Amino acid sequence: MTNSLQFSQSLRKWMDTFTYRSMHDSARFVKNSGYSMAQFFLMMQVYRREHCGISDLSEHLETSNAAVSQLVDKLVQANMLTRTEDPNDRRAKKVELTKEGRTFIEESINVRYLWVDQLADALSNEEEHKVAKALSILDEAMKKIESRE
Repeated sequence: MTNSLQFSQSLRKWMDTFTYRSMHDSARFVKNSGYSMAQFFLMMQVYRREHCGISDLSEHLETSNAAVSQLVDKLVQANMLTRTEDPNDRRAKKVELTKEGRTFIEESINVRYLWVDQLADALSNEEEHKVAKALSILDEAMKKIESRE
C-alpha cells in the first residue's frame, strides 16, 4: 500500500470517528432538549451569522421560505429567536437569537466538544504536540484548496 493511500485511509477513518462522535453527541443533546434537528440547524445558522433573513435561512437549509417561517414562528414562541423588521428593507424580516437561544446553542457546542477534551486527556504531551502540528498542516492545505475554488 502506498503512503498516499495509507494517509487517505487513515484520514477517512478519523473523519468517520470524528463525524460520528460529533453528530451523536449533538443529536442526543437536541433530542433531550425537545427541539427538532431542523430547529437546531436553523438556530445554529443564526448563531453563526448573528442575524439573517428568512430567505437566507431557507437558502442555507434548502427549503421554502414558508417552511422556514413556520420554524421561526415556533422558535419565537419558545423565546429562542426574535423576528423584527429589517431597517434597510421593511418587507424583509431579520431573525436573531435571544439570550436563551444563544445560551442553548453555546451549551450544545460545549456538549459536542466534551469528547475532544477527554481525547486530549488520553494523549501524552508529545502526542498532543504531534497531533496539533498535523492538524495545522491539514488546515493550511485546506486553505490552499479553498483559495483555488
